[in-house]
Parts: sequence; structure tokens; C-alpha cells
Amino acid sequence: MYKVLKAETLAAKIHLMVVHAPRVASHCLPGQFIIAKLDEKGERIPLTICDYDREAGTITIVFQEIGASTIKMAALKEGDAFRDFVGPLGCPSEFVHEDIEELKKKKMVFVAGGVGTAPVYPQVKWLHEHGITADVILGSKTKDMVILEKELASVSNLYVTTDDGSYGRSGMVTKTLEDLVTNEGKQYDVCVAIGPMIMMKFVCLLTKKLGIHTIVSMNPIMVDGTGMCGACRLQVGDEIKFACVDGPEFDGHLVDFDQAMKRSQMYKTQEGRALLKLQEGDTHHGGCGQCGGDK
Repeated sequence: MYKVLKAETLAAKIHLMVVHAPRVASHCLPGQFIIAKLDEKGERIPLTICDYDREAGTITIVFQEIGASTIKMAALKEGDAFRDFVGPLGCPSEFVHEDIEELKKKKMVFVAGGVGTAPVYPQVKWLHEHGITADVILGSKTKDMVILEKELASVSNLYVTTDDGSYGRSGMVTKTLEDLVTNEGKQYDVCVAIGPMIMMKFVCLLTKKLGIHTIVSMNPIMVDGTGMCGACRLQVGDEIKFACVDGPEFDGHLVDFDQAMKRSQMYKTQEGRALLKLQEGDTHHGGCGQCGGDK
């Protein structure tokens, strides 16, 4: 069992937990993720690593209540535990293997959208610890939904923007990125975009126009996290890749976002049924005609 040492709410339906998982903490690097399971019959939930403390043996995760499993997970309190907490999974961010002196010559910008802010933090924190301060554009719908602002501000040059203009700059993250490059004289060699697929798609369309190499962190549906089930497959250029073992980071200018977003809709019906069961109990009687009578 993996004990929850800290549980707090960052914003509406967005939660942070610190979990005691020494083996994961001793091996993980920025960019990797874990798969958590609440109990014996629970769903496997992939979550990017927001932070880690090797000495304390802890992993920090941030997640949003979306379906039945994450709503159950949000009810965990300090002292409760996960049944399984597997990781680190996936490949670390490319830059952790680069020569530090060469990396220092690059100008990097990170674009974080919503809960995508969580996996951005360990990356810019790692860079900061190695003498590199990156720019970060933190995007949120409203002021109340901004998360990890203080943490990011301590390790990066931070630009906050809200869709409704209620805090920081006004507009989408793409507007701020374009303003920084075209109006404020910023030059970037690399952009790392992490957030909703639609956000990453439009960031990539912009950076392609601006000539900035772009990395995205993909978060498709996953089941086993080892490349065996194929649920997380993506079209990247002329190749089929699996986000869990080949990623989660890929060249954003090669990812087929439209196909990825279409695939992500395939499981909406099942998730809807699971959520209804959680809210109203298992009232399904079979043979109703509306869903083929599956029990």
C-alpha cells in the first residue's frame, strides 16, 4: 500500500497529493508518469509526476476530477492509501540526457495549460537546478483555476494568462506566445507544450509558423502502460507510436492531433456509465433496449 502523506485542493476539482512511494521516487526523472490504482477492482489511472523527493521517498501528483475513478480518488485523505502506484513509466524528457553546457545555449519556453501545469513544474525545476531558467506561459480559463503559480515563479520566468482576462494577461496561451516572440523580441529554440490536446494542437500550428521546434506531452487513454494493449497509439509522422513506452513526449509538429482527439472520444460512453453508477448506484437491470441489454 502507498500512503497519502498530504492531500489538498488546488482549485475547483483539481487536487494535489503527496504519496509515499520510495522506489518510484528513487528512479523517476522529469517527463515520466505513474499509474495508480485505488483498490483491487479499481481502474488504472495514469498521472504525470508533478514533483519528487528522493530523500523523503515521495511523489507528488496533481489530478482533476473527470470521471468516476478520479472522483473517488479525490476523496482520499491523509493517511489513506493507494493499492498500486506503479512507475516511473514512459521516457524522461529529452533534455535531461543532453550536455548541460549545450543546453544552456538554448532558449526554452514551456506552455502549460490547466492541469498540464503539473508536469511542466518538475521540468523547469530540473532546469533551474542545473543553472537554466526557462520562460513559462501558464494558461488557465479563469483566475480561480490557476495552479502552482508560486512554485513555477520560483524556478522560471513566469507569464500567467487567463482566457477571460481575470488575471495576468488576457487571452489564450497562443496569444501570449505570439506576443512574446513578435512584439517583445523573445527568441526561442525549443517550445514544450503540455495541456489539453486542442491547446497543444494550436500551439504547434503557431510554433510551426514561427519556426520553433516543439515538444508535446501526450495523454491519451492508457490501460496497461507497457505498450501491450495499444490503447494509447498515436500517429507521429509516418509512424505509429505508443504514448506509454515511446513517449509521453513527441515532436509536436509530427503528431496527428485530429486523430488523437477522435480516438479519445471512443471511451466517453463507458466513462459516462461508470460516472452514473457512482452517482446513482448500479441500477442497470439489463434488457432495457437502449444499450443492448448489457449487464
